[in-house]
Formats: sequence, C-alpha cells, structure tokens
Amino acid sequence: MEISNIWYFLSALTLLSALMVIMSKNPIHSVLYLVFTFFCISAHYVLLNAQFLMAVNIIVYAGAIMVLFLFVIMMFDLKKNIPESKSSLTKLAGSVVAGTLLVILIAIVRKNNIPAPLGDKFNSQTGMVENLGQVLYGEFLLPFELVSILFFVAMVGAVLLGKREAGERNF
Repeated sequence: MEISNIWYFLSALTLLSALMVIMSKNPIHSVLYLVFTFFCISAHYVLLNAQFLMAVNIIVYAGAIMVLFLFVIMMFDLKKNIPESKSSLTKLAGSVVAGTLLVILIAIVRKNNIPAPLGDKFNSQTGMVENLGQVLYGEFLLPFELVSILFFVAMVGAVLLGKREAGERNF
C-alpha cells in the first residue's frame, strides 16, 4: 500500500471521527471519538517522520487531557442538564456561517500555489528525537530552561492555591 493511500485513508478517518465528536449526542461518546481523532493525528505524525510529536500527542492529549475531560463529564449529572432544543433561526444562522467558512476555505486553497517538495533536499532525520534534543539543548538552551522554571513556578503556585484553607488569605 502506498504512503499516499495510507494518508488519504487516515485523513478520511480523522475527519469522520472529528465529525462524530461534534455530532454525537452523548458526551462520553464525543470524548472517545476525540481520543480516536488524536490517535489518527498521531498516525499522521508517523507518516511525516515526526515520532516525537506522535509520542507527545498520544501521552499529553489522548492520555492526560482526555482523562480530565472524562472526569469532568462524569462529575456532571447529565440527566438533569438536558439542553433545550435550538430554534430554526439558530440552525439556519449556523448553516450560513458554516457554508461561508467553507467557501472561504475553498477559495484560499484554490488561490495558493503550494510547490511540490524537492526530493534532493529531503532529510530523513528531520523529525527524530535525537536531532530535536540537540537543537533544544544546544541552540535553544536558555529558552528551554526559562520555560522549565516557568512551569516549576506554576506548579508551586497551583499547590499553594490547592492547599489553602477556607477563610485563609494568602495575598
């Protein structure tokens, strides 16, 4: 099977599962379709030779974020909070906006001339973890360390806010 056929299959699967996220009436099913969408996007990363992005996408999005979404959804009483149905005017306005966005997207894609990639300048090691590590710990060492300090300060702040007693003022 050619790579282009795999890409078309994955793209169709990604679009189908993304549509199911917004069309599913059950929020739990929507979250599960979203997890499947993230896995399809990770497969696209593998086709682009970006294994690190694939691993981060699966670990961060399909793992951690989706567990949080499921936890929040399960905390709600979904039988009590049934949303009221939308009026015909709201549905019509949504359809008009979606159609306008589709026409704009098609016009942009038709107007842009994207050149074909050159085969002689292709480097198969572009998305590898080793090269990313060399760039992060070489050229971008200072910004990388500053971001790690920022994350550390945010984590300490979250712990302090979480451990605050009722009625206690910290600021």
